[in-house]
Amino acid sequence: MSSNVVSPARARIEALLDPCSFVEIGAAVTARNTDFNLSEKKAPSDGVITGYGLVDGSMVYVYSQDSSVLNGTIGEMHAGKIVRLYDMAVKMGAPVIGLIDCAGLRLEEAADGLNAFGQIYMAMSNASGVIPVISGIFGKCGGGMAVIAALSDFTFMEDSKAELFVNSPNALEGNREDKCDTASAGYQSENTGIVSSVGSEDEILGAMRELIAVLPANNEDDMSYVDTEDDLNRVISDAADCYEDPALLLPRISDNAVCVETKAAYGKDMVTAFIKLNGITVGAVANRSVLYDEEGNAAEKFDGEVTAKGAEKAAEFVKFCDAFSIPVVTFSNIRSFKATKCSENNIAKAAAELAYAFTNATTPKINVITGEVFGSAGLIMNSKSVGADLVYAWEGAKFGMMDALAAAKIMYDGKDGDVVKEKAAEYDALQNSVDAAAARGYVDTIIDPSETRKYLIGAVEMLFTKREFRPNKKHGTI
Repeated sequence: MSSNVVSPARARIEALLDPCSFVEIGAAVTARNTDFNLSEKKAPSDGVITGYGLVDGSMVYVYSQDSSVLNGTIGEMHAGKIVRLYDMAVKMGAPVIGLIDCAGLRLEEAADGLNAFGQIYMAMSNASGVIPVISGIFGKCGGGMAVIAALSDFTFMEDSKAELFVNSPNALEGNREDKCDTASAGYQSENTGIVSSVGSEDEILGAMRELIAVLPANNEDDMSYVDTEDDLNRVISDAADCYEDPALLLPRISDNAVCVETKAAYGKDMVTAFIKLNGITVGAVANRSVLYDEEGNAAEKFDGEVTAKGAEKAAEFVKFCDAFSIPVVTFSNIRSFKATKCSENNIAKAAAELAYAFTNATTPKINVITGEVFGSAGLIMNSKSVGADLVYAWEGAKFGMMDALAAAKIMYDGKDGDVVKEKAAEYDALQNSVDAAAARGYVDTIIDPSETRKYLIGAVEMLFTKREFRPNKKHGTI
């Protein structure tokens, strides 16, 4: 390779970071193992470029694996460079971005490489909750490398060449890659819950920059605040028309329409995204009943049900926000849990994880009831009983045990239709209206949907200095 040719690994760093901001660390490091004539093979930087630079003026640490050097395989020194990068990032309080293109463990280094590989797991685990950890997959990410992707807070995946797998598709009994490519970006983003976003190389590098722009640098120093010229009292005249699909509602509420959605293709009944309210980054978790396409047509419907994937996705998002003291705002519109045989395999566990994520979180928590919130499914969506600091409800929303007609049919079984309808109306007024919920203290304020932004900004500012103390324990087990 000519010295004038920029490797894909270095080109990705240059495209990710602000111009001329990258400072390389460990450029002279190379493999020290001599078994199997490894020393005779050229291995500049031991196949991984490491260093630091800026994203919109904010410092980040970055490593980029070079598949043109020993196929980007991980050896002892390769892994050591990544571990040292994590150590520096934790000390300095800056995010780590890994650009992955790796054929796996370097067989010539065997035990040394394997041990060093494990040290990456240790470094990432120690960094978790201290600094944001972001990965982008541009080539192979298989076997143990898949664990690195899953240990990341956010993982992006190139949509044509990238592969993410523990076992390759052809190694799965009864499967072939042409039958079901389990390593593809499409499969991984829709089924595993690991991949946050997919796209072309340029698109995911751009998405990483957008994400860094809204995240705190670390768990102590919030560098994500920015001034905004957006009207803090701005009225959202069509807010009530958007409650079914939060992907339409959230940009309207956010400063200057800033909305960075995560894992959009996974658990589509739940929307998780970062928005801005008066310059402050806020994590939004919202139930979706209808997914609208770009033409405004209903592409998918979810019947007001929480799925296991949606609950799992929301729980992980809330845990991240809590670790970095990012306020959480929920937009609740949920009637029940998904009712299928398949769902019964994991819905209880996923719902428990979501309930625990909200109850365990000490960051500011605000809930906005936008539609119908019924039963236990509604409780785990950041209700007052599981720890919400403030609960708002849109005019005309509902909060209760179950749909009024369904309740009346159970309570007045055997009665004629007129009686059931009469009692359903009575039940709706006494038990399901937000006025009744507010009278009992389960809702703090009933608001006009158009004023949602104003109320949320006021709540986030009021809760900015929140402190909450819990019973002393090592950690929970849920």
